[in-house]
Amino acid sequence: MIRPIFNETIFDLMRLPEAKIRRRFNAFNAHLLDLYEEVLPYRHTPRTVIVVPSLTLDQEVLAKIPGINFYEQRLLYYLMMLQLPRTQVIFVTSETIDDSIVDYFLNLLPGVPGSHARDRLTLLSCHDASSLSLTEKILARPRLIQRIREHIRYPDSAYMECFNSTPHERRLSVLLGVPLYALDPDLSHLGNKSWNRKLFREAEVLLPDGFEDLRDEQDVAAALTALKRKHPDLRRAVVKLNEGFSGEGNSLFEFEGAPEGDGLEAWVREEMPKRLRFENPEETYDRFMRKFVEMQGIVEVFVEGEGKRSPSVQGLINPLGQGTVVSTHEQILGGPTKQVYLGATFPADEAYRLELQEIGRRVGHALSVRGAIGRFSVDFVSVPQPDGSWKHYSLEINLRKGGTTHPFMTLKFLTHGEYNLEDGLYYTGTGQPRYYYATDNLHSNAYKGLTPEDLMDIALCEGLHFHGGTQEGMVFHLIGALSEYGKLGMVAIGATPERAEAYYYTTLEALDRVTQTGGKCQNPPRDPSEATAPTHFAPWWDAHKPL
Repeated sequence: MIRPIFNETIFDLMRLPEAKIRRRFNAFNAHLLDLYEEVLPYRHTPRTVIVVPSLTLDQEVLAKIPGINFYEQRLLYYLMMLQLPRTQVIFVTSETIDDSIVDYFLNLLPGVPGSHARDRLTLLSCHDASSLSLTEKILARPRLIQRIREHIRYPDSAYMECFNSTPHERRLSVLLGVPLYALDPDLSHLGNKSWNRKLFREAEVLLPDGFEDLRDEQDVAAALTALKRKHPDLRRAVVKLNEGFSGEGNSLFEFEGAPEGDGLEAWVREEMPKRLRFENPEETYDRFMRKFVEMQGIVEVFVEGEGKRSPSVQGLINPLGQGTVVSTHEQILGGPTKQVYLGATFPADEAYRLELQEIGRRVGHALSVRGAIGRFSVDFVSVPQPDGSWKHYSLEINLRKGGTTHPFMTLKFLTHGEYNLEDGLYYTGTGQPRYYYATDNLHSNAYKGLTPEDLMDIALCEGLHFHGGTQEGMVFHLIGALSEYGKLGMVAIGATPERAEAYYYTTLEALDRVTQTGGKCQNPPRDPSEATAPTHFAPWWDAHKPL
């Protein structure tokens, strides 16, 4: 198939109505099938990857996350595609990325001269730190769009990657004249909480009892009442906005003291403004309910259980509609009711990771039947049972790149390995297993003022950088947010779960020690295998709270 070509100027294209944008988008994305079969599988085939790491989500919520523009840098793992010798990467951001950060990622590339990779990398910026999404900023700059087009070396094998797909990304892909390797925005409803529940039923997987397609405060009160009547011992229920993400948009209702009989619904209505607890501490009841009317949402049972966990499974559906599971994780959650994503370990517990794979396969099939492509993940709450088995309640589907995407892709690009569906483990190109321990949300006021160069110096001095020979060590991200916000992301990779965790805690100890002692590195560097720390973030979380 020949790639569609249109001859209008960029200013003509920007005036196209949405109906024409849709038609051209469909024409471009039909070409994605050819790219997937004829270009993407092959190492030496020329291609251009345009990365637009825009978080095109609820900007009112995102604006409350300190350093949110730097979250675009989570997708810098795409720079590792430059180890493919005929691949060009165009990476667009809101603000300019510091050269030392770019050098850091390029120096991670195994067997590729930095100058060769640099020649195939184009970095462009909007020079705009406002709260608009990156894609909206680009769409407001026709000359920037024209510059992106002019930099495309391989137009017949170019495509666009993004964090999540909306009509803004669809329009940008048409203006650039390339297909978008992501969910068709017309299918974005599949990712909302109400549709998640419907898809779980179609996939015949377990989900919490509840109600979807709720429209307003009255529906919420009726749903809470119905759940309590159906489950008299119910302690708590969750109210979720359809378009909430990362736990934001969730609230918890407690039934303690609820009356029995006919007075229950009146009690629920009266207590809702006082009892709903929000994950976002700045949220108010009135604003939440206004958003609920706008987005609609669900109410479901809050799953209780001693020893419960919050794993996830990540999958990928290719342009041919073929899906596969690519990873499982144990998520680390925080916030007032432990529903906000903070970090993850890979893989999930061997007691049930193959069960998660099967659930992910079923959900992926239900999505692919409806035409979805791209990355997806399913979040669970898993509860141990008396007989030693586990119950996995499917909570939500994320139809975008998520918090578990970049650590896994970092591992894959650095070690040239594969995820093994038979045992749920990852093996490097030389057949060695690898594990990781990751977070997006490390924060300490003591880290403020550290420049990217300072971080690199500490990592090298302490022996904590990633070692290509051993394929172990620490990989940093969100580096741009460090100096101003004291915020950092880390992926600790090890040959065993214990070594991955040890790298994590050794790095944490080093950062704390160096920032508290005026810059003295340990001499000689500490062996990460000597680090000791309890499991799962708990001991240091109070001292390193996410902003």
